Amino acid sequence: MAEMTEMTAQSRACGSARPSFAKANHSARTQRKHETMIDRPQHRRSSRSSEDMAKGKTASKRAAPTVRKAAANKTNETASKQTARNAARKPATLPPATPRPSRDEAEAAVRVLLRWAGDDPAREGLADTPARVVRAYEEFFSGYALEPRDILARTFSEVDGYDEMIVLKDIRFESYCEHHMVPIIGRAHVAYLPNHRVVGISKLARLVDAFAKRLQIQEKMTVQIADTLFDVLQPKGVGVILEAAHQCISTRGIHKPGVEMVTSRMLGTFRTDPTTRREFLSIVANPSSVNLTNT
Repeated sequence: MAEMTEMTAQSRACGSARPSFAKANHSARTQRKHETMIDRPQHRRSSRSSEDMAKGKTASKRAAPTVRKAAANKTNETASKQTARNAARKPATLPPATPRPSRDEAEAAVRVLLRWAGDDPAREGLADTPARVVRAYEEFFSGYALEPRDILARTFSEVDGYDEMIVLKDIRFESYCEHHMVPIIGRAHVAYLPNHRVVGISKLARLVDAFAKRLQIQEKMTVQIADTLFDVLQPKGVGVILEAAHQCISTRGIHKPGVEMVTSRMLGTFRTDPTTRREFLSIVANPSSVNLTNT
C-alpha cells in the first residue's frame, strides 16, 4: 500500500512537470518565430536594397551612352560652329571643281532661254546674241578666275613710319545678284590701319573687283573684302563699307528704284576703338575736296 502511494505521488509529480516543460517548449518556439519575423523584413529590405542598386547600375549603364552621345553632339556642334567661323573668314575661291560647260554649250543654253522668252534665236537681230552674251558673261564673272589673296601679295614696308589710316573711298563696282542675276551697282569704301606693311592703292580697287565680278549678295561681298585684307596684310584694323543699288528690287518685284543698301564690316581697332571707327565714318561721310572732273 505504501508503495502504491509513493508511485502515485511520483506520477503526479511527473504530471505536474509536463505542463512546465510544454510551456518552456512553447515559449522557445514563440521566441524563434518572433525572431524570424523580425529578421524577415530586414532580409527583404536587404534584398530590395540590392535590387535597387542593381537597377541603379543598369539605369546608369543605359544612361551612360545617352550622356556620351550628348557630349559628342555638343563637341560636334562646337566644332561645326568653329568650322563655320573659319569658313566665314576664309576668302572665297573658285567654286568646287566640276566639269565646266564648253562655249558651244553655253551659247546653246542662251538660245534655249531666247526660245523660252518667246522669240526666235535664228532671226537676224538675235543670230549673234548667244555669242555676245557668253563674251559678256566672261567679263561679268571674271572674278572666278582670280585668287583675291594673290592681289595683295606684294607689299611695301618703306613708308617712313607712316602709321595712320589709309582710306580708298568711292570705289565703283558692278556685281550681279546671285538670286536673279541682275546688276548690283555701287561704291566701296575700304580702309586699314597699317602695321608696318602697306599695299599699292590700286590693289584695294582690284580686290573689290575680284569679289564683285561674281554672283554675289552684298553682305557676303563685304565680309570677303574685309577678311581678305585683314588676313593677308595683318594690319591693326580694317573697315569696309559698301553702298549699292540692286536692280532686283528696282526693275522687278517690288519696283523701288533709288533704294540703296549699305553694309559694313569692322575688324581690329575699327571694331574695338570708337575713335578709329568715328574717324573712318567721318572720312566716308564727308564729300571729297578733290576735283575729279578733269581727271
